Amino acid sequence: MNSENHIRLTPRMHTALDELKGLITARFPQAAFVVEEGFDPEGVYLITTVDIADTDEVIAVIGDRLVELQVDEGLPIYVTPLRPIERVAAELRNRKTARHRHCCHSPKNRPV
Repeated sequence: MNSENHIRLTPRMHTALDELKGLITARFPQAAFVVEEGFDPEGVYLITTVDIADTDEVIAVIGDRLVELQVDEGLPIYVTPLRPIERVAAELRNRKTARHRHCCHSPKNRPV
């Protein structure tokens, strides 16, 4: 998915977004992107969905360059890495199952 729905971007913003997408897809080829206008703070948000356990890995890949774009070049670009909803739901189910097993099968909770 790659969407930039009706957002007015300067050529430099387009180039910066393409650069960030390239850095992310070089490490995470399955990444999907949506570009949205945001207001807190005001700017352009690159929403990237990546099927990985820790989305901080995405920031590790682009963090230094993102800061350069924001601070040195004054571009209001922000990146929000997300995990697919299916993965999040599966992890929540697994946690609930693990909690249930721990709670109901521990020796303290068995009837005497």
